[in-house]
Amino acid sequence: MPRPPERGARPARPPRPRWAMRAATTLSVVVLASAGIGHAVVTSLDAGIARIDAFKDMKNRPRAGHGMNVLLVGTDGRDKISERERREFRLGGQPCHCTDTMMIVHISEDRERATVVSLPRDSYAETPAHVDINSGQRHGPHPLKLNAAYAEGGPQLTIRTVEDMTHVKIDHYLEVDFTSFMRTVDVLGGVRVCTPTPLKDSYTGLDLAPGTYTLNGGQALQYVRARHVDGASDLGRMKRQQRFLAALIGKTTSSGVLLNPMKFRDVTRAVLGSVRADAGFGTDELLDLGRAMRNFSPSSSEFTTVPIGQLNFPVKGIGSTLKWDPAGAGHLFESLREDKPLTADRPHRGPLATPVEVDPAQIKVLVANGTATAGLAKRVDAALAAAGFATTRRPVTAPAHVPRTVISYDPRWDRSARSLAAALPGSELRAAPGQGPLLKVTAGPDFKQVHKIRFEDPGRPDQTVVRGNEVTCTGTA
Repeated sequence: MPRPPERGARPARPPRPRWAMRAATTLSVVVLASAGIGHAVVTSLDAGIARIDAFKDMKNRPRAGHGMNVLLVGTDGRDKISERERREFRLGGQPCHCTDTMMIVHISEDRERATVVSLPRDSYAETPAHVDINSGQRHGPHPLKLNAAYAEGGPQLTIRTVEDMTHVKIDHYLEVDFTSFMRTVDVLGGVRVCTPTPLKDSYTGLDLAPGTYTLNGGQALQYVRARHVDGASDLGRMKRQQRFLAALIGKTTSSGVLLNPMKFRDVTRAVLGSVRADAGFGTDELLDLGRAMRNFSPSSSEFTTVPIGQLNFPVKGIGSTLKWDPAGAGHLFESLREDKPLTADRPHRGPLATPVEVDPAQIKVLVANGTATAGLAKRVDAALAAAGFATTRRPVTAPAHVPRTVISYDPRWDRSARSLAAALPGSELRAAPGQGPLLKVTAGPDFKQVHKIRFEDPGRPDQTVVRGNEVTCTGTA
């Protein structure tokens, strides 16, 4: 599989990578079990999982709800990656026993739905009293960033902190490093992703032009851990993690893996090669979930991020944090406790509107008719206006006919041009230096309709809930 081209210069000293989405591969274990593979196969896989006494002596825990809640934690494991891969995928720096990716995966009681809630690593948290695993000193309750709980108290303190914040009882704990993530993607033959906007991050080496790609394990790791492609940092990264997880589930459930015991074994070995789990998550749990989830698919999964009430919430001695919205977070976690789907009030639908990088209301557009069809420009102008673009409402006739729709733009407004092109897929982008901020659409005979788009402001957290099939690519690669 060829790598996407790299155009950015490599920094002299890349920062310590932010490992993301190792947890996604662990969720795929649950999905892969849906073929009802025999007990002997799963038992052999279970024997290779490292165990953690994650719930030892835990008291005053939340009341159990309905369904099952799994806390997925991603940890650093770059010391297990080859030197060639470390150079190729920008995995420099020293390995650390740390975490920065956390998700709660809620499996419904009927085993027909999975809800994935991302917990930002920089969330403001208040840890309960605990003994520091490094110094042996006892600490009273104190504020910190959520990812710091692992460094101070390991899995137990992480679980206790999450339970205190969410009032959701955690039933199982799974800890994954990124080596299993890479291996799993490779064993599956790659995972397809699509982007309507350029994704370039000189820190990770990610460099994707708008389009559709099938990423191998190392490329996928670049995709899910990039934090410098826009102003959204971790919040933007979590959106990509969720989209990739939906695509991973789609590839797993549609590629025959679940019906092929040998392929199932190979993929699951890749997943479990770097997993640590609580002692109670074993063969029987995998088999029970597998038998119950035969019909699992991207449309039966839903993804969201805990609602954020305040960005850049300052805390003395800690720095800038993300403060959860009490009402929104409370409603979200109440739904998990009561085993209610987050998208119950919404009909099933296909992919969401295509995200764009410029608000359509800020894009000025003049429409011209490049065909002999009377009224075409007026129809295109009205459709673009209905989609939110600032059209002139005064369409004109082009000086000549065109074989397909053309978007003429000044290169200084290339981001606006790409956003407009997302609404008119298949159109030709034609640079016109000196044209200024007004974009010109010459409608051709290929025009059918304006596709739905939506502006994603990287400076604001996205509080939407999406189903897996709404954020995966459509069509053929």
